[in-house]
Amino acid sequence: MKFDKLVFIDLETTGANPVSDRITEIGLVEVDAAGHATHWSSLVNPETPIPAFIQSLTGISNEMVRRAPAFAELAEALFARLQGALFIAHNARFDYGFLRNAFSEAGFAFRADVLCTVKLSRKLYPEHNRHNLDSLIARHGLKPDARHRALADADVLWQLWQKLRSDLPPDTLSSALDTLLQRPSLPSHLPSDVLDDCPDTPGIYLFYGENDLPLYVGKSVRLRQRVLSHFNSDHKLYKDMRLSQQLHRIEWRETAGEIGALLLEAQLVKDLQPIHNRTLRRQGDLCAWRLREDARGHTMPILAFASEQDFGIAERLYGLFSSKRKAESALRELAEAHQLCLVQLGLEGRSQPGKPCFGWQLRRCKGVCVGKEAESFHRARLEAALSRMHVKTWPYRGPIGLIEDSGNGKTDVHLVNNWCYLGTAQSEDQVWQLLEEAPHRPAFDIDTYKILSKALQQKTLKVRELRNAS
Repeated sequence: MKFDKLVFIDLETTGANPVSDRITEIGLVEVDAAGHATHWSSLVNPETPIPAFIQSLTGISNEMVRRAPAFAELAEALFARLQGALFIAHNARFDYGFLRNAFSEAGFAFRADVLCTVKLSRKLYPEHNRHNLDSLIARHGLKPDARHRALADADVLWQLWQKLRSDLPPDTLSSALDTLLQRPSLPSHLPSDVLDDCPDTPGIYLFYGENDLPLYVGKSVRLRQRVLSHFNSDHKLYKDMRLSQQLHRIEWRETAGEIGALLLEAQLVKDLQPIHNRTLRRQGDLCAWRLREDARGHTMPILAFASEQDFGIAERLYGLFSSKRKAESALRELAEAHQLCLVQLGLEGRSQPGKPCFGWQLRRCKGVCVGKEAESFHRARLEAALSRMHVKTWPYRGPIGLIEDSGNGKTDVHLVNNWCYLGTAQSEDQVWQLLEEAPHRPAFDIDTYKILSKALQQKTLKVRELRNAS
């Protein structure tokens, strides 16, 4: 892939959010096809105060930018500089996202092929763990004029580029660039820039068809990579081919981590019923086995249904099944493996009192049905056999918040009660609002139960008890 112009670029900003924060400085190095480099930079009036922390980090004060041009005044000339160039930046999504948003507000539709030098370094030097700019400066012997100033950092990237070209075989660098710059073959109904803002963070994505028909809900700890995988497979999977033909719109939602993505995916699949989500879409007539004594004092499993009682607080439940047929099939398999009596389990009728079950005749029953095994022994063996299928009782006295931290400033509080997911909050007000709006008896969901029981068992998230919620 060949470009007539390269632009190494760096921005300083008032913060990390490209929507609410603003650019304070732009620095770029333009390199033409002959290798001639032109340096350009400008302070930018963000038209909003610069936080004290950012002033300390960059050395750019409110006084310095007071008389600088606003971005709108620079937009036309800057747009011309960037046209047709390969946009090269460190953590390129940050700089590219800020510029696209700023250009959009100024009335320009900016789009470019983007190369991230973090990803390039990882691709070329996978044996190293650190690829931040300071690490690259030390590793490659680069010479910055300053740090955290736009032009100086852009020039460091230009130095890095020259170093890579001199140190590496041409084919090695070209191969890495081809891999990093290849664009997916997007479905025909999607705009070419649809994924430009898609983050490579945990979250869920939604595919919609014509008339906004929900097609598919997926989740990943790396959203952009996962979405692209649907289109980079050359349609080796029939499902991906059908999705590509039907796809008209993509939506995504970021989460702080994997647990939030799993919970949100399970909820949205049930709510939206996407036509390509079969595994999570329906749970049928959810049921479980419950041990109960009959009128004669015999302990036997009785089928309980989630539609009739709250599985979130029910005790002595075993197994979660999507139908009566699957529940009975699982119990038969258990009986065969542990030589349990089908008559005693209620799975086989008895033609006359005292007649042995069919399993006794085949030596698959130890004879409780004909008095050869004590009732108490059979009950103990049944409980032991069922123990691995035990549905855990909710271990808290009320709702809890599972706190999931992304590590880069985003924190989600997943509200849960009786194994039911009530929603995710990002603020204290949202916590109590979600609790107040929660239904008296949320629907018990088998997928949510599995996600939450595993998360609590692993103890990877902090737990905040919310017993005093009204």
